[in-house]
Amino acid sequence: MALGLAAKKEIVAEVSDVASQALSVAVAEYRGMEVGELTELRIKAREQGVYLKVIRNTLAKRALADSKFADIDSALTGPLIYGFSIEAPGGAARLFKDFGKENDKLKVTALSIGSGLLGPEKLDAVASLPTRDEALAKLLATFKAPVGKFVQTINEVPTKFVRVLAAIKDEK
Repeated sequence: MALGLAAKKEIVAEVSDVASQALSVAVAEYRGMEVGELTELRIKAREQGVYLKVIRNTLAKRALADSKFADIDSALTGPLIYGFSIEAPGGAARLFKDFGKENDKLKVTALSIGSGLLGPEKLDAVASLPTRDEALAKLLATFKAPVGKFVQTINEVPTKFVRVLAAIKDEK
């Protein structure tokens, strides 16, 4: 069924709105995948906070033209599924990487984190980006470490003194 002009404009507006909120985008070719496999991928995407959409590449180019992902348009060829990471920058890449382990028909063709086009060889690097909670935990651990070491050092002085007194008491 062919899309009318109004439906195309609605799709472009929806994808453009999602792209403006997204932290990164991953594009994968899904040629040869069955409907059940795509449904499973969509379920996993919803759980991980990733917006998935299969749209025509011409509509995607229009939707991404005014966004920070405009440079990805040169890689948009073939049947593609677009994954927009809303909550974590590596969300879509992580989803495609994990799903690609189970299903070899899903092949990532391009990635972008808003700073240029990245090839499929950068999938592991983008997928390993921490989530917001993980990044905050690492930051807090970094702040906490020097304070903890300082308190431990200060605590050692009276502890050693008490040990010396206990040793003298035991000796006498």
